[in-house]
Amino acid sequence: MVMTGAQIVIETLLEHGVDTIFGYPGGSVIHIYDELYKRRNELRHYTTCHEQGAVHAADGYARVTGKPGIVFATSGPGATNLVTGIANAYLDSSPVIAITGNVPTNLLGRDSFQEVDISGITMPITKHNYIVKDIRALADTIHEAFSIACSGRPGPVLIDITKDVQTGTTEYEPSNRPAMHAASPKKLVNIGEKEFEEAARLIQEAERPYIYCGGGVVLSNASEELLAFAEHIDAPIGLSLMGLSAVPYSHPRFLGMVGMHGRYGAIKILHESDLVIAVGTRFSDRAIGNTKEFLRNRKILQIDIDPAEVGKNIEVTLGLYGDAKAVLAALTSRTPPLRHEAWSRVVEDMKAHPDNNLEMDPARFTPQAIIDAVCRRMGDHVVATDVGQHQMWTSQYYRFKKPRTFITSGGLGTMGFGMGAAIGACIGSGKQRTVLFTSDGSFHMNMNEMATAVSNNLPLVVVLLNNNALGMVRQWQTLFFNGRYSHTTLDRTTDYVKLAEAFGAQGYRAKTIEEFERCLDRAFHVQSPVLIECSIDCDARVLPMIPPGGSINDIILK
Repeated sequence: MVMTGAQIVIETLLEHGVDTIFGYPGGSVIHIYDELYKRRNELRHYTTCHEQGAVHAADGYARVTGKPGIVFATSGPGATNLVTGIANAYLDSSPVIAITGNVPTNLLGRDSFQEVDISGITMPITKHNYIVKDIRALADTIHEAFSIACSGRPGPVLIDITKDVQTGTTEYEPSNRPAMHAASPKKLVNIGEKEFEEAARLIQEAERPYIYCGGGVVLSNASEELLAFAEHIDAPIGLSLMGLSAVPYSHPRFLGMVGMHGRYGAIKILHESDLVIAVGTRFSDRAIGNTKEFLRNRKILQIDIDPAEVGKNIEVTLGLYGDAKAVLAALTSRTPPLRHEAWSRVVEDMKAHPDNNLEMDPARFTPQAIIDAVCRRMGDHVVATDVGQHQMWTSQYYRFKKPRTFITSGGLGTMGFGMGAAIGACIGSGKQRTVLFTSDGSFHMNMNEMATAVSNNLPLVVVLLNNNALGMVRQWQTLFFNGRYSHTTLDRTTDYVKLAEAFGAQGYRAKTIEEFERCLDRAFHVQSPVLIECSIDCDARVLPMIPPGGSINDIILK
């Protein structure tokens, strides 16, 4: 059949099972939006307030569902507004497909109105990108983009389509390819019996094994295999920030988050181990601190689907390239059951150590008490965060129960990520109750997306921790810059309650834990957006903390 390029875009998306799109229309994608209108009973489009909000929403949707998140934007500023969100998805391995329009092919390179080389701009922050100038290549390009975004280590792909390709016509045949999902089971990659034998030998020789996992475990749906493996070899588990939710908080094997603001016991036990089995994590600087201290007297077995990550940041003893779910199952079957009684006693003693128990007085109005109050009401629904102190407090104190329920910006650390991501996550979860923990600093960056939440009547509760400061930078200024608070005191007079009401949401303010509990009760009884402002101390700190480049020996506990 003969179809226009715009029709082919919509048809190929439907072939891949897409039913949700985020975006913002404009002149260079108007023909695609016209076809979207004609198929509005098959595809739901969410119009955000800004393209950055749209790409963050597509990212949040992808993380919750395991399906690729789709975002549309027009040329020029519409496309460049996607850049931060694409970079965020790239560093957190989120399968986002961005489809942008561009000026007609004959106007490329002529500084035409709203023309920009978005393919060149995003080349370093996408798995792959395309500029389609020939309509005959359009369908195959879109199919290939889904395969690239979802296969191996997931990530964003951008497809830039010139306007003449959208309006042109060509013969189109439906594809018989199966729909691609990032969470689809994957096969082992380049692992032979020799490598498995060596890995099994390392595991059996270890007296103090430690399993350290990152976001790759969540992405590969490997939680069951991880827990079975940990039981099989009798090892504790620590998680990176991106790995949180892979293991239930209450599981006896789970020690907590590792890294600069990790749980003391999780960090201490890692540094006393003799073998670290790293699964789906890249050993970032915030996670391991001083590299020499981290590697001292221990071997590293790294498992990752991306060969480029193995040995990139630290020297490893052995690397296995493959999907976490498949590799963990294979290692369990190739390793005899193991028991480490002495090591287990050390681990249990550390769990009871005073420094491992984060202080929390539920009667005081602290970030910890606020997070606990939300956690008691939320069950296993999705929680999102922006970036800063509130993000670290959430990672420390929130008791996650199942995978894909923690949506945060790890690699890029994007302030302003939260509102868009929470909207996409809420939609991806079937519009179940979703909570966003944010701060006055982060919320101001994309608070316009509150209008999107209201327009779509989403059951989104925004818990805003207001300390009138850029809290994490202020904490560093306190600890390392002798209290020179250069431009981190905000002195804003924003009335968040009135702001929420102006958007059409409900707004509340709490200054005590009793007030907050009452606000939460009201918020959880409505199926529409609610914002609760919580006034907290500007000098509340995220502790423990390992200084940049430090180790467990430098940890700040109080």
